[in-house]
Amino acid sequence: MTDDTHVEWREWGAAPFEEAAAADRPVLLALTATWCDSCHEMDAETYGEPRIAANVNDGFVPIRVDVDRRPRVRERYNMGGFPSTVFCTPSGKVLSGATYLGPDGMRQVLGSVRDLWNQKGEDGGRIPRALAGEPTPAGAVDERIESHLAGQLDEKWDPRFAGWGTDAKFPLPETIEFALKRAREQAVETLGVIGESLYDDESGGFYRYAEGRDWSDPHTEKMLDVNAALLRAFANGYLYTGDEDLLDPATGARDFLVATLWNGSTFGGSVAPTDENDGADSDTDDPSLGPRRDLTGYAGGNALAADALLTLAAYTDDDTAREYADRVLEALERTLVASDGVVSHFAADDGTAPELLLADHARVVRAFATARQVRGPDALGTDRDPLTVARVVADAAIETLQEPEGAFRDGPAAGTGLLDEPLRPLDGGVAMAEALLDLAAICDEVADEPGSADSSASERSPDDYRTAARAGIAAFAGAWDRIGIQVAGYGAVAARLTRPELVIAVGGEPGTDLHRAALRVADHEAVVVPDAPTAAGTATVRVGESTREVETPDELMTAVSALTSDS
Repeated sequence: MTDDTHVEWREWGAAPFEEAAAADRPVLLALTATWCDSCHEMDAETYGEPRIAANVNDGFVPIRVDVDRRPRVRERYNMGGFPSTVFCTPSGKVLSGATYLGPDGMRQVLGSVRDLWNQKGEDGGRIPRALAGEPTPAGAVDERIESHLAGQLDEKWDPRFAGWGTDAKFPLPETIEFALKRAREQAVETLGVIGESLYDDESGGFYRYAEGRDWSDPHTEKMLDVNAALLRAFANGYLYTGDEDLLDPATGARDFLVATLWNGSTFGGSVAPTDENDGADSDTDDPSLGPRRDLTGYAGGNALAADALLTLAAYTDDDTAREYADRVLEALERTLVASDGVVSHFAADDGTAPELLLADHARVVRAFATARQVRGPDALGTDRDPLTVARVVADAAIETLQEPEGAFRDGPAAGTGLLDEPLRPLDGGVAMAEALLDLAAICDEVADEPGSADSSASERSPDDYRTAARAGIAAFAGAWDRIGIQVAGYGAVAARLTRPELVIAVGGEPGTDLHRAALRVADHEAVVVPDAPTAAGTATVRVGESTREVETPDELMTAVSALTSDS
């Protein structure tokens, strides 16, 4: 890996760890990101210092890791921010770690780590507690989970500045969506503050977070994941309120994605802080082109973006959002989703891209399920129904990542360093469970006749998907009272598992007035299925075992109101 430092960086993989073992040296992991200004500062100030670089080259095996390309490495070795400077044994166990280190701090740490290695060697390393392999706190999935997290909305609410918590303010888009159904005033007020404080009025797009409790001092890097999730949250805020002001940041985020992160087939991952102009595009050395951009098309981020853009299109008939969602989904299916459902994190001709990441699979399943709801079975412009893609991707995750006890691992139980140690992320399990519930509800409604596209996708039934979702949520339900507001989506999925869902099956092609009305029912968790096996021009509104047949948008709204109030 070439850079402006004097360190002889290796790429992540088995080879440098084998080299370290053969040379009897510890490993130095430098976790960085394109968008991270502090990472580039440390390159210049610390690794660019010739004596430090020589010390690193002589006494360690240095490995540079892009945390966006290697999220499993990030989650196992993150020291609390980036850059993360991690020293580990040749087997991957952690000897010591820090975030940013200036030259003096690095000299001190290099000496102490070398002393520790000389004294204890491999025995000086440790496996972080989160990777200890202890079973997750399983329990029953019941109404207490939603009630607890709804209570956390009030307990952690900041009445002075909005949002939740009294430290640095992260936008928490999934928490906002949870609050839209349970504490709408809080959700809408938080959206308003985010629009004022984290939205870039000049260039569009949302900043990552704010340092101050009052949403001041924003960190101005812009991430695809953050922008996609907030675009969807603002669109859902508009769904509940009809407030046109909430559409402005949503369409602005759409425009930012298209103007700044579009790489020709997918969206790139990030753009560096807007006040940083001494870096260049990742694809060029010309500093006049503005902030650094990572134009890598990551599967999970693009799936989330497609889902958000389809959500916006469903509520507003936004042609630009629909067009780019279609293009992203087609690119995902063509380049990143294999025929067996295995998703690659990004496209790499040399086969070095990680595969079977839980977050990627969860987001891809949900995006293609959303496409089936908004665009219908012909969304991909091919003979392949998006539901087919969602099912094979879900099946690969269930078969490979779900443990017998129910929890989902973040990736395959194999790999270099600590990658073979189990990590069962709660947020990833929630995302997968939510996607599986959408998938199950759609599969309930579509024709599943022998030889159809849907029937060839999977041998699993809708109840199989629900069972997998419930197991994923139950794996953590023994600690329901310790789950915080940052994972409020856990309460939303638990609620869907403990009470009847709203499903609207619409006969005929997508885009009719009845289908559009179904998409705009004020419940972002409702599942809508166009081209369902019911008479064209009619819809079936279902809440649990209760159903009503309707023919007009007004009748649909009346039926939804009646059935949901009775449930």
